[in-house]
Amino acid sequence: MMFFRRMLPKIAAHWIINLYRAARKLRRNDACFPYSRNSNTRLSTATAAAILPSAVDRTVVFDFHGGLLRSTALFPYFMLVACEGGSLLRALLLLCCSPLVWLLGEHVGAGIRVMAFVTFVGLRPRDADLVARAILPKFYMERLNAQVYDHLWLPAGRKVAVTRAPRVMAEWFLKEYMAADVVVGCELQMVKVGGRCYYTGLLCEPAPGAPAFREMLRSDDAMADVAVVGSSNSLDHFFVPYCKELYSVSKESAKTDRLPRARYPKPLIFHDGRLAFLPTASATLAFFLFLPLGLILSVIRISIGIVLPYNTSFAASALFGVRFRTSGVPKDGARRRGVLFVCAHRTLLDPIMLTAALQKPVPAVTYSLSRLSEIIAPIKTVRLTRDRARDAEMMSRLLEQGDLAVCPEGTTCREPYLLRFSPLFAELADDMEPVALDAQVTSLYGTTASGRKWLDPVAFFANPVPAYRVEFLGPVPRDQTRAGGKSSAEVANWVQQRLGQALGFECTDLSRRDKYIMLAGTDGVVRNK
Repeated sequence: MMFFRRMLPKIAAHWIINLYRAARKLRRNDACFPYSRNSNTRLSTATAAAILPSAVDRTVVFDFHGGLLRSTALFPYFMLVACEGGSLLRALLLLCCSPLVWLLGEHVGAGIRVMAFVTFVGLRPRDADLVARAILPKFYMERLNAQVYDHLWLPAGRKVAVTRAPRVMAEWFLKEYMAADVVVGCELQMVKVGGRCYYTGLLCEPAPGAPAFREMLRSDDAMADVAVVGSSNSLDHFFVPYCKELYSVSKESAKTDRLPRARYPKPLIFHDGRLAFLPTASATLAFFLFLPLGLILSVIRISIGIVLPYNTSFAASALFGVRFRTSGVPKDGARRRGVLFVCAHRTLLDPIMLTAALQKPVPAVTYSLSRLSEIIAPIKTVRLTRDRARDAEMMSRLLEQGDLAVCPEGTTCREPYLLRFSPLFAELADDMEPVALDAQVTSLYGTTASGRKWLDPVAFFANPVPAYRVEFLGPVPRDQTRAGGKSSAEVANWVQQRLGQALGFECTDLSRRDKYIMLAGTDGVVRNK
């Protein structure tokens, strides 16, 4: 008892002194970026820049969650890895652990360790890497803090990003899209079983003596210049004592300073995964509660398209929540045989939606379509072989029999971009009509590059209110076809530009192969067994 009586006052005094020192440190940097701590009024960009330190030629250490991103939340990104890299069962287990994570603290070691274990135990490094490359960048990019990015990240001489999540989740995005010099984060332990590596779900936190931590600092200085952290956990970062100045991002900034797509550091063209929303705990709970009903609705909606005639499927689909909008549909008298409908490719349902808009079956050429999708498709589908001569002969034969639908991109693209058009279609017919198609979802994407393609229609129709837009843009002018003296490449580029203008999308030179290398790690070619 005497020991406790003597030591308790010393311990209390030690804590009070430390808190006082921390408060003084924060007070010296009270011009919290980009708002004043004592004011709720938003400062203009000029005023915000005036109170900030110069980041030019300086080492700036950014807290990734809360500093560079507008939110300190970690749970949604673990959920993305659990669901997309693992399975729905793993995602459900992580959701069940969310109350425990909330009690332990989402931003502290115990809560992070629970999320990391549930998310990564038994997961292959390749699956986690695909999620980090193909899925997470979109959600990270949409939550960048514009003020931090403009005034501190861009002018910084040396950019260091520190993440509380495992480094594998953020490193690819920060180095590939953000051009970060160093990424510091927790490391995941791995075990080798049967010649394959798997994550154990256990974390190794970075220590001041670790190589990654030493690399964070300049070789000629023992401290970094500036640290940028989230206001909710300013003193809870291991790197703060190693930085000369500390700046905290206010919550008001996190809510409003969103970086527009036009100012992204690198265009976000490719994106994979099924989830179309940021899976916070509440949003994920709502998703799982709706999923059984969504699957039932999906079966009913698909059955309507297969069983009912075209003239009644519109009304029946609308009764079950499908929004379908068409414009510029050719009249009955204007319909001709042998028209080549050149479509933008958003999902595998594009030819079916084209057929529904025309109220008559139009055959479509496809590639890598699953056998189940071919069987249940209400239209005729013909497989491409990727042999140019054979495909051209087959498509010419189909055009002699009637209309034909083609998607020259060769693959789907869910972002507002059009991939490079193959000029083969321009060599087959001069009677062409571009068709702008676009799909809108809120819960699940109806496309995938590395998942099971037969689930694409099921996922699209499992959304609460799936929507499709079909706009006919009129025949291609004669002077813009090969009959008018244009080359097939010039025709393809003109049609691509026309569709891009109608949809408000940007045209690119990227191809199907580029997409699959980025999203699936393959060249996108199906090998015959």
